[in-house]
Amino acid sequence: MSTHRHTTTRESYDTVATDYEKLLRDELAQSPFERAMLGVFAERVLGAGGGRVADLGCGPGRITGHLASLGLDICGMDLSPQMVAVARWAHPRLRFDVGTMTALDFEDGCLAGALAWYSTVHTPPDELPLVFRELHRVLAPGGLLAMAYKVGDGSAHLTHAYGHPLDLDVYRFPPERIAGMLGDAGFVESARLVREADGPGTTANTPQAYVLARKPG
Repeated sequence: MSTHRHTTTRESYDTVATDYEKLLRDELAQSPFERAMLGVFAERVLGAGGGRVADLGCGPGRITGHLASLGLDICGMDLSPQMVAVARWAHPRLRFDVGTMTALDFEDGCLAGALAWYSTVHTPPDELPLVFRELHRVLAPGGLLAMAYKVGDGSAHLTHAYGHPLDLDVYRFPPERIAGMLGDAGFVESARLVREADGPGTTANTPQAYVLARKPG
């Protein structure tokens, strides 16, 4: 991520962290497609023997906490120090650290599973291959990646959300393009679910995709 984009993304999420957590705290209860794919992810990781899992770009930790409740040994990482602070407050029994997805602070092959749940939506197309290579690096052979992203083409600039001014670009991708990038990074796509938008004024105001991809081995 470029220095400017890195800074504006971090500052934007630092600004909204507390209100973001309040507004999205119960969002997963209204998202059956997300719960289904997260449930399959947890079941597959546990069925393969379990192991350490990381929620990368975890925000306030709402998905981290859900996956912990399903039995995963999971930690969280986010670019925003304020998001990490809120996550630690909301989920005091779990570990959360500040970090970046372009240079993950994990050893090669140390993770049984990794999550990128809408955490690449501010990453431009030319930087996504680096992120996917990092995700592949930190997963053990046979490790599983779960990813959620917005479906479409191009990007939109977000100047206000969650009750605050922001400076964020939000990128959308066709599923085949994401599949191609994952393949180039060494992943094999295991499952894909594409759903339609809920409509204007909702958090899912564009089509969404959920992907499970495996590191061979």
